[in-house]
Amino acid sequence: MKAETTAIHASDLVKSTTGDVTMPIHLSTTYYRGEDGGYPGGHMYSRVSNPSRSALEKVISELEGGADTCAFSSGNTAGMAVFQALKPGSHIIAPDDMYWGFKKQLLTIFADTLSFDFIDLTEIDKVEGYVKANTVLIWAETPSNPLLKVSDIEALSNIAKQHQLIFVVDSTFASPILQNPIALGADIVMHSTTKYIGGHSDVLGGSLTFATKDEFWEKIKNIQETGGAVPSPFDCFLLLRSIKTLAYRIKGHCENAEKLADYLNKHPKVEAVFYPGLPSHPQHEIVKKQMRGFGGMLSILTKGDAENARKVVNSVNIFTQATSLGGVESLIEHRASVEGPTTKTPQNLIRISVGLEHIDDLIADMEQALG
Repeated sequence: MKAETTAIHASDLVKSTTGDVTMPIHLSTTYYRGEDGGYPGGHMYSRVSNPSRSALEKVISELEGGADTCAFSSGNTAGMAVFQALKPGSHIIAPDDMYWGFKKQLLTIFADTLSFDFIDLTEIDKVEGYVKANTVLIWAETPSNPLLKVSDIEALSNIAKQHQLIFVVDSTFASPILQNPIALGADIVMHSTTKYIGGHSDVLGGSLTFATKDEFWEKIKNIQETGGAVPSPFDCFLLLRSIKTLAYRIKGHCENAEKLADYLNKHPKVEAVFYPGLPSHPQHEIVKKQMRGFGGMLSILTKGDAENARKVVNSVNIFTQATSLGGVESLIEHRASVEGPTTKTPQNLIRISVGLEHIDDLIADMEQALG
């Protein structure tokens, strides 16, 4: 089935006795145990598994072409599960513009147990030089947040396989509709399901989808079930509801973002536009090779300093000044002030999550805000 069909029907795990067309919410925390000690319904305790979560994991697995998915209570807990599963002393290769939440985890929570190098993964010829005897994992983020850099997934996969490393791709900005890293050689695909998969700014979640159910999958599964940082049945219901429209929402996000990026790229008060769909993007050819669209995220550098950039985000009327991304409403933020004093993000950078409003209204709002 195509993605549009899979998104709508992959959650049909069971035929409900009450004839539900939409997957019902299973709120029970515990389940009947049979006389033989088994669980005839397939579930024992909701932290370990739940019908609503199983349905969500099945849909994401099918959309990503993976063997299985572990759903978590947030994107941050999904990523943290990967780091928790590594042996102390392990070395990680990560992108220099890694999402600040994960970078902060490594620098503060795992600083005493793991080592890491943050490098430019777009420079493929230099990546292998960072592989050490204790390197176990390459973490890529493509497109990246907030610079929209694009890593060559297939090329990084070849390096990982050559050195027997685990290869994880944070594909949050792309969603399963635009990019399937497993098909390009990734071992694990990570999503903050809060973003495009949720799509309505009303639910937190994260997921890890695995190419195979190997030993590392077993470690992650144990962290999920024993650690218990899992989404509630209602969270799973909201995500399942949202996934049904994911493919069509993504089409709208892409269409609007392409038009807005083109407009901003010609604006006299914009110094640069970071958007994978622009022919001027450094990795534009890689984007065309590994993605089925250019996405709904873009960043711009305004001419002037941080004060000028903040003036722009404080002047919008339709765009909402807020963090996060992937919702139906357009969001805008001065990214450096969100990330804090240690940020490497340019002070004149504005990150934009392009929503599903009419593009003429969005362009008009940016026109008046830029002055």
